[in-house]
Amino acid sequence: MSLYIDADACPVKAESERVATRHRLKMYVVSNGGLRPSQNPLVETVIVPEGPDIADMWIADRVGPGDVVVTGDIPLAAKCVEAGAQVLKHNGEPLTQANIGNVLATRDLMTDLRSADPFRQGGGKGFTKADRSRFLDALERAIRAAAKS
Repeated sequence: MSLYIDADACPVKAESERVATRHRLKMYVVSNGGLRPSQNPLVETVIVPEGPDIADMWIADRVGPGDVVVTGDIPLAAKCVEAGAQVLKHNGEPLTQANIGNVLATRDLMTDLRSADPFRQGGGKGFTKADRSRFLDALERAIRAAAKS
């Protein structure tokens, strides 16, 4: 059982490391650079080459049942769910077989809407303390569920 972090623009790396350490889990922090490596022996910083979705492919090629993935990338999440992993968004929202289809469809719809109106700006909400708290609770639950699988 491992914890994979899609680390580019991930606001919960430190929280994930604390939880992984408490559970004695190997944690992979995957990005294409720009991160300070952790001194924690349970944390491996993986730097992949520049390019679209290289970090996502690295994670998707390795993840399986019993693993936990933290990502905001919906196509990566879909691959990880299909592989049998527990998947969480940064705000703690679980992505599962039951909801990944709808989440993918919504993502595609929003992409189409944004491309149809190039003047549409912003719209995203900030990351709050409540999001961080929900994430920590959801990560604990996901690790316990992964341990059972």
